[in-house]
Amino acid sequence: MASNKPAPEAPSRFGSEYGDDFATRPATALTEYGADYATEYGTDRGSDFGNDFRADAAGPDRTWEEWNPTEESVRPVRGKHRVAKQRNGLARSSTVLGVGVIAAVGAGGMATAQSKPPVSISLPDSIADNLPDAKSLPGVGALFSSGSEADEAAAATASAPLTSAGITTAEAEQGTTDAGEALRARILQQAEQQQDAADAEVKAAAEKVAAEKAAAEAKKQQDAAEAKIAAEKKKAAEEAKKKAEALRLAKLAASYAIPTSSYTITSTFGEAGSMWSSGFHTGLDFAAPTGTPIKAVHTGTVKSAGYSGSYGYRTVLELEDGTEVWFCHQSSIDVSVGQKVTTGDTIGRVGATGNVTGPHLHLEVHTADGTGVDPMTWLRARGLTV
Repeated sequence: MASNKPAPEAPSRFGSEYGDDFATRPATALTEYGADYATEYGTDRGSDFGNDFRADAAGPDRTWEEWNPTEESVRPVRGKHRVAKQRNGLARSSTVLGVGVIAAVGAGGMATAQSKPPVSISLPDSIADNLPDAKSLPGVGALFSSGSEADEAAAATASAPLTSAGITTAEAEQGTTDAGEALRARILQQAEQQQDAADAEVKAAAEKVAAEKAAAEAKKQQDAAEAKIAAEKKKAAEEAKKKAEALRLAKLAASYAIPTSSYTITSTFGEAGSMWSSGFHTGLDFAAPTGTPIKAVHTGTVKSAGYSGSYGYRTVLELEDGTEVWFCHQSSIDVSVGQKVTTGDTIGRVGATGNVTGPHLHLEVHTADGTGVDPMTWLRARGLTV
């Protein structure tokens, strides 16, 4: 096995690698380092490396000092031409690399993306088996159509005018070819639909208000009618009640009678006065001439008949419900105890016996429990007008 060659020594400032006559070589001889080398550095190459670089300026007795580049002594790198790195002791600039690239292009040509072979992509079977068919994807299946279908679609697209974009199938069937006009028509149609919807909403609201108003008016009329009917019913009921009461009183009046005639009411029930032992009047006084007949106010049985102190001659008539009617101050008695009498029968005569100031009939009414009541109210309740 051959051993590697030893690394060459680093060239000196005027290394033999470029020849001892490097400083004196003409610019035309430097094309091997790049066509623009002479232009970059000029024919006066000594100025780039110091005034003492030129060979013609170096005397035979000139002493050379060691060159230590500093920031002040080194010119700034111009453009993109700078020393990138040293390889094998040789400093290569971007100019040399550029020349290499140009040579490569001239030799092999520029590689394009179309000439590159397709890159194969492999997927695991677990993923590849679960991938959907590309033709079933929305918007992708059309890319896999047959050649004739693709040609027809391309021809249709090419033949369609640019202004027909955005026209629906229905509009196209109707002869619409201008997309702007179709859009305008759609906007007008939408505006008309919105206006119709707004009008319908306003109409529905008005109909609702009218219906509510009509319902309220109908309810008001119904309530008024019901109130009128209720009032009429109430009035009719009251009238019927009055009529029934009148009939009842008429029947009672037929069975009851005023106890005397040609009378004047002189004292009523409950009047206060010292002339009555109880302090108030306990009956109803009918003033009438002496001897005026006294009649039974209702059918009953004579419970007592005779003289009774301050009442004078008194007759007590007991009715069927247990009520007692007292006839007092009589001048004479025409019935006896236990005798049954009917309404209107004469039971005695008006007089002035007992504690009196003049001839009159003192009439008292006592309930079954012995409580005295107002004779006038009792008689009126039985249809009699006193």
